[in-house]
Amino acid sequence: MKKDEPPLDFPDTLEGFEYAFNEKGQLRHIKTGEPFVFNYREDLHRWNQKRYEALGEIITKYVYELLEKDCNLKKISIPVDATESEPKSFIFMSEDALTNPQKLMVLIHGSGVVRAGQWARRLIINEDLDSGTQIPFIKRAMDEGYGVIVLNPNENYIEVEKPKIHVQSSSDSSDEPAEKRERKDKVSKETKKRRDFYEKYRNPQREKEMMQLYIRENGSPEEHAIYVWDHFIAQSAAENVFFVAHSYGGLAFVELMIQREADVKSKVTAVALTDSVHNVWHQEAGKTIREWMRENCCNWVSSSEPLDTSVESMLPDCPRVSAGGSPGGSVV
Repeated sequence: MKKDEPPLDFPDTLEGFEYAFNEKGQLRHIKTGEPFVFNYREDLHRWNQKRYEALGEIITKYVYELLEKDCNLKKISIPVDATESEPKSFIFMSEDALTNPQKLMVLIHGSGVVRAGQWARRLIINEDLDSGTQIPFIKRAMDEGYGVIVLNPNENYIEVEKPKIHVQSSSDSSDEPAEKRERKDKVSKETKKRRDFYEKYRNPQREKEMMQLYIRENGSPEEHAIYVWDHFIAQSAAENVFFVAHSYGGLAFVELMIQREADVKSKVTAVALTDSVHNVWHQEAGKTIREWMRENCCNWVSSSEPLDTSVESMLPDCPRVSAGGSPGGSVV
């Protein structure tokens, strides 16, 4: 690790980074008009990565604002009965999500750093908002009369600074001989010295040590999908519910089916999966679920074949068809 690493002190706004989204939804430098540059400082990969992550956090908030302002979605806090002090998450819903009697669209993104309203952070930064966010899906669904619910399955915990634990030396009150205590203290000091030396290079700028506080009943994408089903989707008036689930979102949907099979079958009309990573064998989906998926689900996968061309699958679940190729080799 380089000792001369610049401070990990990054702007907290797009303007501070000197970037903005243009009229085409592309992220561009406000002075040069150039796309985002990852290797801003040569030979400082960790610093560049931290800068990229800081920008990503700003973009997450920017997309949240678009969901509320451009798509007119409401931010709904969960758990619904959360106390003031406990960790919370949220989802987004259209005004008519629970009251629309006809159609409800539910969107679930994949794993990783993406949050509600995003398909892929990399595509948002390197391509445009239409490629990397769910906004085109949301707007089209609303134009066609659907209520909309946007899940947030990766928001599973909040991070707080780890409290410093002061361990009092037991040698103070020990009856051990002074010589033995001195040897133990010397070993302890040597151990601390080595640990501090390692920490200096692992964490050269003494970043805060953080701990995770998990959100009740939403501690994983699978838990989140089941929670939102129980408290929102199952309560909706819609006669027909449709899911669009990308990557790990497909796995979360299959887990939802396993846990709530009868309810899902009674409300869900069709499921569009994109590059889903579900596995009916590993997830132990029963025969009745596999049969339902063959009839009601379709998985569009990355392929060089023309759009909707059948793609062979080794698993006995839903049909797989080509997504027809897309930027970055991904469906979304």
